[in-house]
Amino acid sequence: MRIGIIGGGFMGEAFLRAILRSGVATAGDIAVAEIAHARRAVLAEHGVRVTDDEESACIGADLVLLSVKPQDLSGAAQPLQGRIPPGAVLVSILAGVPLHVIERVSSHRAVVRVMPNLPAAIGEGAAVFYASPAVSEVQRAWVRTLLDAVATAVVEVHDDEEVDLATAIHGSGPAYIYLVIEALIDSAVRLGMKRSDATSLVLATVAGSARYAIESGQHPAALRNAVTSPGGTTAAALAELEAAGVRAALDEAVQAAFDRAQELAEG
Repeated sequence: MRIGIIGGGFMGEAFLRAILRSGVATAGDIAVAEIAHARRAVLAEHGVRVTDDEESACIGADLVLLSVKPQDLSGAAQPLQGRIPPGAVLVSILAGVPLHVIERVSSHRAVVRVMPNLPAAIGEGAAVFYASPAVSEVQRAWVRTLLDAVATAVVEVHDDEEVDLATAIHGSGPAYIYLVIEALIDSAVRLGMKRSDATSLVLATVAGSARYAIESGQHPAALRNAVTSPGGTTAAALAELEAAGVRAALDEAVQAAFDRAQELAEG
C-alpha cells in the first residue's frame, strides 16, 4: 500500500510510526506533506519522502491520511481537489469535522472519517471509522489495516452522530482516566507515600486492571465484586465513591463531551 500523509504533527507522526512499525507500508512507499520546516526535518528521520506540497504527497497513493488541525482544513484540502488518485481512499482524523464536509472540501467521494485517541501514539489506541458509500470493500480493508496498526479496538459506525458519541467515550476518555490516576497519586502522597512510589503503583494498577478485564472477558461488575470483600477496605472505599456520585458525574461528563462534539460538528 502506498500512503500519503497530509500533516506531520503529533498524530500524523504517530500514524507514521505505527505504519512503519507494523509493516503496513515501507518507508519508500510513504510521503508526508508538512508546511513546518522544523517538523519536516524530524519526519525525514523516518526515511520517508517529505515535502511541503500536499499534491506531491498524493502522487500514486492508495490511501491519503488527512491529519492537519481542523482549523487548517480549508487551506490543506484546496490543493487536493482533483489531485487525489481516483482509486485512493481519503482518511480524515480531524476531530469534529463531519464526513460530508471532508467530501465537499476535498472534492473526493471515497472518504472515511476516523476518530482515534491518544494511545494510538504507542499502537494501543481505540478508533472508530465512518465510511462514505463510495468506499469499496478493498478500500475499507486498507483502512482497517491502517487502524489495526494504531488501535487494539476498531469499531465501524454508520453516521456522524455515532462518531461524536465515540469521541465522548474513547476520544476524550484518556483524559478521564488520567484525572483518576492523578487523583489517586495525590491521595497517596497526602497520606505519606513517596510520589515516585505512588506513581509506579497507580500506573501498574490501572494498566493491569485494564489488561485483566480484556483477557478475562468478565463483566466489570464481576471483576469489581471479586476485589470487594464484605466489610473490607475496598467496600469502604466504594461506598464513599457511590455516595459522592461518581457514576452520575461520569455520565454527565460523557454527555457534556457528546454535546460539545455535536456543537463543533455544526460549526
